[in-house]
Amino acid sequence: MDICKTHENASKCSMHTMECFKVLSTQAQKISIATLCGLFGTLCVVENSLVLYLIFSSPRTRKKPSYIFISSLALADILASIIFVFSFVNFHVISETNFSKEAFLLQLGGVNTSFSISVSSLLLTALDRYISIVKPSEYKLLMTRKRAWVALGVVWVMCATIASLPLLGWNCCTLNSTCSELFPFVDENYLSSWVCMVLVLLGCIIYAYAHVLWRARQHVAYMKKHQVQVGKQNTRMRMDIMLAKTLVMVLTVLMLCWSPVLILMIYSTFVRLSDRLRKVFAFCSTLCLLNSMVNPVIYALRSKELYSSLRMVFSKFRRQLKAPENSPEAESTHKSSMIET
Repeated sequence: MDICKTHENASKCSMHTMECFKVLSTQAQKISIATLCGLFGTLCVVENSLVLYLIFSSPRTRKKPSYIFISSLALADILASIIFVFSFVNFHVISETNFSKEAFLLQLGGVNTSFSISVSSLLLTALDRYISIVKPSEYKLLMTRKRAWVALGVVWVMCATIASLPLLGWNCCTLNSTCSELFPFVDENYLSSWVCMVLVLLGCIIYAYAHVLWRARQHVAYMKKHQVQVGKQNTRMRMDIMLAKTLVMVLTVLMLCWSPVLILMIYSTFVRLSDRLRKVFAFCSTLCLLNSMVNPVIYALRSKELYSSLRMVFSKFRRQLKAPENSPEAESTHKSSMIET
């Protein structure tokens, strides 16, 4: 199509341009992307729903600020998986043709909001752990339950507002400006601004965790130098080593999942992308969904409190499965069958 070959035409706001962004050309590509979205999305919903249940079923965990932030992360990841899978599969795989500009920007705003809240919740979790290790004596005074909920409220409102800007008028159709080559109707300047915001959030997360890791190593060195009691030293060292491993996993997964998408977004603002790169971007977008799937394992299930709660849930479930066999009704039925025999 000629309309897809020139940057000038690709920047116009006609409904024909929607076809230019449907880059999955073969049935195999559509099946692959639908399978990835279905698998990652289902696991993401199940895992994060389990995390929310474990947090709010325990009075002890649901009152702690750290678990309030983790619950926000889990809820944002659930919303991200549902909205992303629905809109992405509907657009690229089913190739729905009756999309209006408002409908598309509304769905994109939902995906943008949920992923932005997810990253912002990661930042709040990082700041929570930063304060807990930098100022442990003042942690309970600085990080109260009320402040945690206020911080979450501000984050959710800000992310929703920023994500709604294209729908409210900051789009290339209303402004008659240059459209993005990755998303229909999205202004190139808005996309650049959103990428910069995400990069700032990721930079703050990396700084916070790097500082926490440095303080943990510094604490271990201090204990070795002053020859703290062996038992206490070994216990503390094991905690620091586990913390270090968790932080390395957090940073590695975060960068692996978000770097390809952000790099291609930045690259698209300077150079026109080929069809092959836009297909790569479509597949790399599922990595953000993968990050939402891995978040519960890293942030929640490695917690001793949530892990013990999870074991209690499974043990209770096993008891319920065995209960019918040992119930009075089952015994009476068994006895009556023996008498009849």
